[in-house]
Amino acid sequence: MTATTRTPARAARPRRRRAVAALAALLVAGAGLTSSVAPTGAAPPVPQPVVPSANGRGDVILNLFQWTWDAVARECSSTIGPAGFGYVQVSPPQEHVTGSQWWTSYQPVSYRVESKLGTRDEFRAMVATCRAAGVGVIADAVLNHTTGADRGSGTGVAGSSFGVDSFPGIYGAADFNDCRSNIANYGDRYQVQNCRLVSLQDLRTGTSYVRDRLAGYLNDLLSLGVAGFRIDAAKHIPAADLAAIKSRLTNPDVFWVHEVIGASGEPVQPSEYLGSGDSHEFFYGRRLKAAFDGNLANLRTIADGLLPSSSAGTFVDNHDTERNGETLSYKRGAEYRLANVFLLAHPYGAPSVYSGYTWDDKDAGAPGASATSVPDASCADSRWVCTQRWTEVQGMVGFHNTVGSAPLVQWTDDGSQLVGFGRGDRGYVALNDHDQPVTRTFQTSMPAGSYCDVVASATCASTVTVSSSGTFTATVPAHGAVAIHVGRPGGQPTASTTVYYATTPGWSAYRIHHRVGSGAWTAVPGVEMAPACTGWVSREIATGGAAVTAAFTNGTGTWDSNGGRDYTLIGAAVRVAGGVVTPGSPCGTTPTPTPTPTPTPTSSSAAVSFGVQATTAWGQNVFVVGDAAVLGGWDPARAVPLSPAAYPVWRASVTLPAGSTVQYKYVRKDASGAVTWEGGTNRTVTVPSSGTLTLNDTWR
Repeated sequence: MTATTRTPARAARPRRRRAVAALAALLVAGAGLTSSVAPTGAAPPVPQPVVPSANGRGDVILNLFQWTWDAVARECSSTIGPAGFGYVQVSPPQEHVTGSQWWTSYQPVSYRVESKLGTRDEFRAMVATCRAAGVGVIADAVLNHTTGADRGSGTGVAGSSFGVDSFPGIYGAADFNDCRSNIANYGDRYQVQNCRLVSLQDLRTGTSYVRDRLAGYLNDLLSLGVAGFRIDAAKHIPAADLAAIKSRLTNPDVFWVHEVIGASGEPVQPSEYLGSGDSHEFFYGRRLKAAFDGNLANLRTIADGLLPSSSAGTFVDNHDTERNGETLSYKRGAEYRLANVFLLAHPYGAPSVYSGYTWDDKDAGAPGASATSVPDASCADSRWVCTQRWTEVQGMVGFHNTVGSAPLVQWTDDGSQLVGFGRGDRGYVALNDHDQPVTRTFQTSMPAGSYCDVVASATCASTVTVSSSGTFTATVPAHGAVAIHVGRPGGQPTASTTVYYATTPGWSAYRIHHRVGSGAWTAVPGVEMAPACTGWVSREIATGGAAVTAAFTNGTGTWDSNGGRDYTLIGAAVRVAGGVVTPGSPCGTTPTPTPTPTPTPTSSSAAVSFGVQATTAWGQNVFVVGDAAVLGGWDPARAVPLSPAAYPVWRASVTLPAGSTVQYKYVRKDASGAVTWEGGTNRTVTVPSSGTLTLNDTWR
């Protein structure tokens, strides 16, 4: 096998979130993307060509904070495109000051596309790779300022020199505003838009020279194929200046969204920027946090009095708000996942899903960052949050794409922590922030039938049945959700193959370079495989029942391509070791318990509260699986999820036949779908004749 990327022809099948977005369809044109005239303030259109995804294709933006260009490219092919995201937002690509802290990316030294996240060629390749996966790239653009005056002079990561009021060949003293002090009063418009933001040298954006310089930088990015821009610190630039800069672009109607941090009573408000693009609605994220801090039922009015929905960019958090506590963050665990479910279910605004890394120091850069470089992100490394790989998020991207612009209907709540609502006759979601599961009947406008719960499983392991009157009854997990939509009817699971590869080569990393059926190959060197169990790594691949053709690599040039013939992999689970392909999982392979007498059928039942103390990394969850049908029949894809509400104890209550003897074990699943079985022999429990038996196990 030649280790190259194969790209088949793709048929365009446009989808639209709003009718107005249809006027702004992006068309592939050579190395870049061009656009027809779009209405000001329109939501991002669906990228063209539309690349098929099991989740459809829509306008959801994934914000990959401080990911390198090479890592973004691989993630576009392996995850972002297949999951149905429309866009990926990347960190500022221009040359900046040196330093390991994340905020160095926001201190420009020059407009060369050379940064600690990658080179110009790597950026161009990333844009092309993402576009081939159906994903447009949105660049975070820093236009308000250059470096901090408190840094004095120095050189940037690409070697360009700088000083106070001095950026040779780019800016001199006359190109900065006269106010040389820091902003002290946000109630004073002049200070906000002319003085320095925490020492950052404020550009005189009212002059033609500065406007031309900034437009030249953005035009360069457009020539590399970017599909839009996030305008950093837009609040500190007069709206008229930004409109003038945008009018100088080769595509003056390109999508962009302003970062305008709205605050009550301040003179500069997000609404004044809608003449040239969307604005992020920070009050949305604040209200979302307030509801999870207090009463979830308050989400019913979350959009009241905010920016028009067609002009609002929404999010649960971003790199600033997760650090200043203004919004929820990954540190809130299950509630953070639940907030992202709501973000993608609710019709207000154009959603952006944030994916960063764990931190204790608010200034800390990405894992392993140095003064001039950042290692590629790895979702096998628990320090990267990898929100985009969560089952809940991917399922809700599909929900969002399917319901489109359908109106919010059938709102219900219990006045406290349980809410439910529909999206026309296209979908329904129920969210529960109680500490216990809640069983309830919900009224929908959906057609009768069986539907996959897209939050519970990527493979339709859990279904909900809607009656002829539009109702369904479901148990909503504690701090969890149930979501169904017409795009995922029950009885049509998404087939997948979990590929296990033996780690006997002793590589420092393992990747699988593959294609499904006659489809496109993943970008070289392929996608990461995650630790599965001792001696094995794994990767779950959505197949739709087709065969997988694959080769394995360490990512730096060493390949196992089955002697140049590649491997053909078929089935739910398959393992590869020493050039030999064998069906099944090597990880505590499906247990084969000693046969036990079939219990006498009885109408009585009792509950077992399964609880296990188990530590996990972000993106991992714990399940219980056993020989009873309700425990999945030893199939980890149908295992019962445990709630992390009392972390590190994971718990769920299961109703079982009274007096029966049940064998079970705990498994851990990560965001990539890899399954890790606990060690030891099968556990055994005898169900009581009545009441609830509480188990307090420890992961083995």
